[in-house]
Amino acid sequence: MIVVGVDGSECSRSALRFALDEARIRHAKLRIVVAWHVPLAAFGAGWAPPPPGLTEDAESAAGEVLAEALELAKAGGPALEIEPVVREGQPANVLVEEAARADLLVVGSRGWGGFRELMLGAVSQQCAHHARCPVAIVRAGCEGAPPV
Repeated sequence: MIVVGVDGSECSRSALRFALDEARIRHAKLRIVVAWHVPLAAFGAGWAPPPPGLTEDAESAAGEVLAEALELAKAGGPALEIEPVVREGQPANVLVEEAARADLLVVGSRGWGGFRELMLGAVSQQCAHHARCPVAIVRAGCEGAPPV
């Protein structure tokens, strides 16, 4: 099985295209994962519950991202067995958990690098360090990413 994380960005669409190609080559099932969470900053210091509707809005947006990914997958060639997953949680944690028994985890990378990446903790970097399977980090086609 191949697991790919998508978030609606151009980088994640590039990662999805890569994962689709790999799944077809390997005759593998493809798990498309969208992780969502409401950061504490969205509702203050975390001492109060999130404003009404914020969680539902985040989950709904994740569903829209998944629907777009499924459309791209259907338009990309021969049919594959696809397992769609939408989960609440930090993206890197969700992806590592969903890929626990996968043959490959595919993620996009915006390629920011440097100090900013160290402070923010890039999802691709966390996946590369913590996944139990090989990780493909796709940078081609990502706006703002340095050339490969």
